[in-house]
Amino acid sequence: MLKLMYITNRADIAQIAESAGVDRIFIDLETIGKKERQGGMDTVQSHHTLDDIKTIKNVLSSSELIVRSNPIHSGSKEEIDSIIKNGADIVMLPYFKTMEEVRLFLSYVNGRVKTMLLFETPESVEKTDEILALEGIDEVYIGLNDLSLGYNKKFMFELLSDGTVESLCLKFRLSGLPYGFGGVAAIGTGMLPAEAILKEHYRLGSSSVILSRSFCNYEKVGSTDKIRDIFNSSVHCMRLFEKEIETHAKYFSENIDLVKKCIDKIIGDRV
Repeated sequence: MLKLMYITNRADIAQIAESAGVDRIFIDLETIGKKERQGGMDTVQSHHTLDDIKTIKNVLSSSELIVRSNPIHSGSKEEIDSIIKNGADIVMLPYFKTMEEVRLFLSYVNGRVKTMLLFETPESVEKTDEILALEGIDEVYIGLNDLSLGYNKKFMFELLSDGTVESLCLKFRLSGLPYGFGGVAAIGTGMLPAEAILKEHYRLGSSSVILSRSFCNYEKVGSTDKIRDIFNSSVHCMRLFEKEIETHAKYFSENIDLVKKCIDKIIGDRV
């Protein structure tokens, strides 16, 4: 089953999401440069704070707390120290372009909590092999919004159809690191249907996904009871669908084994 992540700084919503089966609650501190990059897109511009980390940590009993920091800047060390001190289980580094930025991030975390790298610039993609060789990386993720902007795409999921995501996932898999990509709406919704995206997650060996704002836009829903009902039913439906496509995942893994055996036989016959 995929690890489901949901972005919120509201304690009541975090508790509802956790009880519904969401694996990770996501605090988003990233502000530096984000508005300028994504100003024309229908994306969430979070206004979370370091204090929100403490608040959310105090209400969670089973879900992990993941915190996205700002990109590397002059105050990164102090920011990361505070993120860890306030209770993050995982720190995510966004929008990096150079090896040095990743090295600094890893040195600032210094093994105190888990680390996750967010590949969302063309420059980071070009240096994927070198970056993955660094010590101290626990997980990786592909950010489709900014990466699609970097490649001048019209739709962020073009990266799923043009082979970019598949190429990165192969490198991640070979590195042995857990990985995920993009976001997903509730079953039966989404411009690109959630079902199609989830099947790609399984085909590509992904282990995590962010639940999009439309999965449960609690600011528009209103009552807590309705929000709880949406989370419970939507997560349940998603888990049921995952069980259905697990047979497809098995097919893909069996097919890869079959291809490998066939190639090995062909090579062996030619020796």
